[in-house]
Amino acid sequence: MRAFASRWWPRTLRGRLSLVALTTATILMVILTVAFNTVVRRHLQHQADDELRTRAAAVTATIVTDGSRVRVLETPGEELLDTNVWIYSGGRLLEKPSSATTTSPLTRAAGRLVARDARTCVTVHSHDEVRLCSRPVPGGKGAAAVVTALDLSPYRSSADTMLFASLALDAAMLACTYALTRLAVGRALRPVRSMTEHATQWSAIASQERFGSVTRPTELAQLGGSLDALLDRIRALLRHEQQLTRELSHELRNPLARIIAELDWWGARPRSDADTKATHAAIADAAQSMRTICDTLLDEARDSTATAPGTADVLPVLHRLVDRLGPTMEGVEVVVTVPDAQLSAGVPDALLERIVSPLLDNALRHARARVEILARAQPGGVRVEVGDDGPGVPASFAAQLFQPGRRADPEDGHGGAGLGLPLARRLARSAGAEVDHDGRHTSGATFVVTLPAG
Repeated sequence: MRAFASRWWPRTLRGRLSLVALTTATILMVILTVAFNTVVRRHLQHQADDELRTRAAAVTATIVTDGSRVRVLETPGEELLDTNVWIYSGGRLLEKPSSATTTSPLTRAAGRLVARDARTCVTVHSHDEVRLCSRPVPGGKGAAAVVTALDLSPYRSSADTMLFASLALDAAMLACTYALTRLAVGRALRPVRSMTEHATQWSAIASQERFGSVTRPTELAQLGGSLDALLDRIRALLRHEQQLTRELSHELRNPLARIIAELDWWGARPRSDADTKATHAAIADAAQSMRTICDTLLDEARDSTATAPGTADVLPVLHRLVDRLGPTMEGVEVVVTVPDAQLSAGVPDALLERIVSPLLDNALRHARARVEILARAQPGGVRVEVGDDGPGVPASFAAQLFQPGRRADPEDGHGGAGLGLPLARRLARSAGAEVDHDGRHTSGATFVVTLPAG
């Protein structure tokens, strides 16, 4: 049953709306048709009863009751009056139509009506449908009554004609309703189809066009706003993908060049075992550098696509970050100082951790014995300082500090690909924050994160 319904259920929104409109109109038409024809049949029956009562009143005027006698006066045109008329005195039949016998169904029905001694009507189904009405004759002591009959065939024919006409009108109305609904829905959905085609085209070519620049109905304006947001999201992802590709190609160029140079040098002439091991070590170091670069850039790509607004409690985030980096400290003391335990920043917890994590990792690599993290409120925001007691940043290198892939001393024995600080600054700026180097400290290096207030 479900498969049958699914097979015949329209696939398009236009077809579904048209089918719903047709079904609704059909139900309404059926109800109205039944009600209309019921009213028409009752009205025709009331007309027939009025006709019968009028004829009975005319016949009653020709009946005289003197004492216990009941007489029927002879009047002009009595042949018309006697047609389908029964006259009773008490329970005795005085006159009947010439076409009826005393045992016919109509005569028996007329006798039953007189026996009820009331003004009432019944419908008798013999060869044709006949309506009978009885009327007591007023005055005198004799109990006289008149029963008149009327063939309902003309009335039923009129009612059937009305029924067939209403059904034909219903069919025409339903056909027009379906056609007009499909036409109206098609015209109403034309802007949606156009918007869909434009959205597909614009997303494919990264167009600057947007739906919000055109005045539309409220529903379509909301749809246009959603599509504009989707297009903006697609453009941002495309830009991010392009940027990631450029950075990967730029950062991987040096390690690849080093690997190629080592292989060329190793294959230029026969080498000793020591030379071969040195070459292998150099290639392994370059490969590890490439892996670090890829991991760092891919982590940033995942984090930079989700910069939802939020707030972070600074103290728990810093403690969690220190606990996570504990195995890399190797005898370095990390001191976290937050005067206000309720201090909050206007960035999500995960983003705050991703911003501070490269700064703390950099401080742990270069610190001799101590790393200090200080977080405090400042006018309009939050200030987080990450400092170490290491050799500090050479003045000649300060201008290149936040350039990807740059290291002050590549041979200092510390790992890293020179991407941590640029990554921290980029993540901070994506949330309206900033990362800078505080050059006022002569002992060690101190980096400052300025965050919006929570």
